[in-house]
Amino acid sequence: MRILIAEDEVHLAEAVSQILKKNNYSVDMVHDGRSGLDYAQSGIYDLLLLDIMMPEMDGISVLKALRSEGNHTPVILLTAKGELSDKVSGLDYGADDYIAKPFATEELLARIRAALRRKGEVIPEDGLRFGDIELNTTQLKLSVQGKEIKLNLKENELLELLITRKQAITSKEQIIEKLWGFDSDVEYNNVEVYISFLRKKLTFLNSAVRINTIRGVGYVLEVTS
Repeated sequence: MRILIAEDEVHLAEAVSQILKKNNYSVDMVHDGRSGLDYAQSGIYDLLLLDIMMPEMDGISVLKALRSEGNHTPVILLTAKGELSDKVSGLDYGADDYIAKPFATEELLARIRAALRRKGEVIPEDGLRFGDIELNTTQLKLSVQGKEIKLNLKENELLELLITRKQAITSKEQIIEKLWGFDSDVEYNNVEVYISFLRKKLTFLNSAVRINTIRGVGYVLEVTS
């Protein structure tokens, strides 16, 4: 899962980023609200951590802009303030949760898991399922009827993306933005290599799930009969 941190306190943002990376999240950071909005509008993030007090554009304004555009990415607001008015404003404008700084690592991780569960895309305790496959995103294991194989991190992230896309076609551009970031210089052949790796592992497991290529469009998971 990819998370955007928009927080103007650089040291705090870096500390939170390290915590999230150690817990198998992909992370991008920005330090002002305008950049936060630009990044969030890319649509590649599964969750946003928005500081309320940021230069150029505050977190509430970023949230309002996103929701007005129909962007429903889960948002957790971060603030040093504890006033009720901040919490109410954030929730009224569509925030999913609110956490006051300073916060404990365990609390932040729990709130992130809760927000992602409400989104309905991932349940870390059970893993992800599609057809006859089960993906354990924490242990990086892919299994079919008790037979399992280990994935590398990028294979895991790619298969997670394809599963959570719910059979929608996923373009190479979307894969690159999601796995490497939208400012990455990764090329299409990198995507093709990881698609090939996953196909070989699905074949090894005798899975009925296939990664189909829609020529000129992208990839989609399908279950063969």
